[in-house]
Amino acid sequence: MDLEASHNNNPLKKESWRTVLTLAYQSLGVVYGDLATSPLYVYKSAFAEDIHHSDTNEEIFGVLSFVFWTLTLIPLLKYVFIVLRADDNGEGGTFALYSLLCRHARVSSLPNCQLLDEELSAYKKDDFVDGEKNANSSLKLTLEKHKTLHKVLLILALIGTCMVIGDGVLTPAISVFSAVSGLELSLTTARENHQYIEVPLACVILVLLFALQHYGTHRVGFLFAPIVVTWLVCISSIGLYNIVHWNPHVYQALSPYYMYKFLRKTQRGGWMSLGGILLCMTGSEAMFADLGHFSQLSIQMAFSFIVYPSLILAYMGQAAYLSKHHSLQSDYRIGFYVSVPEKIRWPVLGIAILAAVVGSQAVITGTFSIIKQCSALGCFPRVRIVHTSSKRHGQIYIPEINWILMILCLAVTVGFRDTKHLGNASGLAVITVMLVTTCLMSLVIVLCWQKNVILAIAFIFFFGSIEALYFSASLVKFREGAWVPIALSFIFLIVMYIWHYGTRKKYEFDVQNKVPINWLLDLSPNLGIVRVRGIGLIQTELVTGIPAIFSHFVTNLPAFHQVLVFLCIKFVPVPHVRSDERFLVGRIGPKEYHIYRCIARYGYRDHDKDDVQFEKDLVCSIAEFIRSEKPDCKNVHNEDEDEENLTVVGSFSTNRGVRLSEDEGENTEIVGTSELRKLDSFDKPRKRVRFVVPETPQMDREAQEELHELMEARESGMVFILGHSYVRAKSGSSLIKKLAINYGYDFLRRNSRTPSYAISVPHASTLEVGMVNHV
Repeated sequence: MDLEASHNNNPLKKESWRTVLTLAYQSLGVVYGDLATSPLYVYKSAFAEDIHHSDTNEEIFGVLSFVFWTLTLIPLLKYVFIVLRADDNGEGGTFALYSLLCRHARVSSLPNCQLLDEELSAYKKDDFVDGEKNANSSLKLTLEKHKTLHKVLLILALIGTCMVIGDGVLTPAISVFSAVSGLELSLTTARENHQYIEVPLACVILVLLFALQHYGTHRVGFLFAPIVVTWLVCISSIGLYNIVHWNPHVYQALSPYYMYKFLRKTQRGGWMSLGGILLCMTGSEAMFADLGHFSQLSIQMAFSFIVYPSLILAYMGQAAYLSKHHSLQSDYRIGFYVSVPEKIRWPVLGIAILAAVVGSQAVITGTFSIIKQCSALGCFPRVRIVHTSSKRHGQIYIPEINWILMILCLAVTVGFRDTKHLGNASGLAVITVMLVTTCLMSLVIVLCWQKNVILAIAFIFFFGSIEALYFSASLVKFREGAWVPIALSFIFLIVMYIWHYGTRKKYEFDVQNKVPINWLLDLSPNLGIVRVRGIGLIQTELVTGIPAIFSHFVTNLPAFHQVLVFLCIKFVPVPHVRSDERFLVGRIGPKEYHIYRCIARYGYRDHDKDDVQFEKDLVCSIAEFIRSEKPDCKNVHNEDEDEENLTVVGSFSTNRGVRLSEDEGENTEIVGTSELRKLDSFDKPRKRVRFVVPETPQMDREAQEELHELMEARESGMVFILGHSYVRAKSGSSLIKKLAINYGYDFLRRNSRTPSYAISVPHASTLEVGMVNHV
């Protein structure tokens, strides 16, 4: 979308600007709900214990100065103007940065990568320069050479991911609890009794929030943007009123000199209060994580012109009010609602609760998305992913994660019962994610953007030092709530790393024990092998060779289908794979064997289609391979199984190439030159399979016969042969490896979902083959 290249009278420019403005408006409800509700608890958390409001106003003006410069340097400068440019083909987030690094330096943790994957249109962006010609290639070679650095990079990305999951637990708790905390001023109950109302009400709202997740945000999503816009107008208007009415000179506190005065007076207490001040940038990471749903320009415009000014006015207004009210010594009074005029306090309370729900919804949905990415890249156990919207692929729901988040969220709400401990916990999770982003971003500047190393060092030194200061202030509150995100992240990190370790070890075992292709070619009817009608799909993670589980199957049941397909469904480190690049299809052995290899490639943000559609895509990809195969490639067999000739074939949905048509009724003759139909020899009506072939030069007879064979096999049915591997640590392994494989990975494997493409396969069409792998 080039908005600047058009002339003023060009209608395309108006449409482009209209699109950008529409996306900017919609982003307010999805991206900024969490960030917009931060004024509810920042001052309250900052003044919770370490510092106190005094007549000199140095504390409140110092906090305002810190808030202003923090919002200016981190969300505005770092994220809006720098990090948003590091998108992965329009996608953002921690794994987007990790994916970029994996593609520009060979540090990927995915075991079944192929050179053909690098030919994907989304694999490299056009504006990236070849790193081999750059002076920074030494850093790239260092990363590629040392396997330990691969693990460090992976663990760093996983830590950021785990903290995002922890944020999905803590942000709904602190947002909703802070919103309902206005009851302490709106009701006549005593201060010591307000928790008896606020905590149950917050829990009820949280239960309803998580219980409604399975309906999807598309049903009520149209309300999100108006609610957040109303909330931003509300807090900015109240802030402007307080500035004019109470202290018009509060703008002077924006000077960084007040930060120096604040730290000079408060010293250690002021440093520890930074753990509450950093909450002003809670939700900033969402600008980058949700980039795929909007555009870079729309998010930049929404924050720069609406969110940022509204937040600054809100914080200035609170400081202006508190600067003239020095008698409010109690920590629970230094909050948002005390600065709201009493006449509008109830309406503001209602809007705040709605805004907190919207912000929590965005964080929960973001948690679902990042878990899906981790699962796709082999770093999280397979979970059930429900797509709640047929129009927007990003709206998903994960039942298991939803209920785990709800239980943990209720636990921290009931356990802490105040914004002090919740703020300490949430602050550490927020700042850790930002530190991880800063570290990965510095590598992206060197490896992907091909900038000078000095620029990357300046980036990590400037922003890293600011975030490290906040991180140290949060970490010192370990016993006052900060232990929660550390404990949650540690648990999720152990789960994710064990799953990744076990999956990788299993793949290495499959590679070491794969059967040579010559073994398959030596099989013949003389050895008792029978070919039965139908298509047999052998599920495997291998991209070359024959899996050992197939030899185990044939040894015990010496028969396989007339058409045999070794199917590998894998995810590549790109967000999306185009439909016309979905499949890699090749032939194993001579043509008369009818044995094929099919590799279906998906991006980490792609979602699998339903099984019926997938079967059609699979059969059509094989048919298109047969139709388009070059004559000189037929009957050619490579002795080196790692050099199989694979062809990129589009999916059925592209409507190009061979298409599949299935219907019921009487069989008809072959009609026209562009259709191939198989006549059924049985008397009873059955499903007829027809390949619709595009108008091309006439196919040779061998290709037609092979298509007829494939049609006949499709009519007979398709059987999924799934491997059911039991992974055990081999004898002599260390105690840690035995615990990780025999207990940790085995428990996760038994309680995780089956591959998504096999969920709805009828049991009558599924054959599981068990085998024990000693890794």
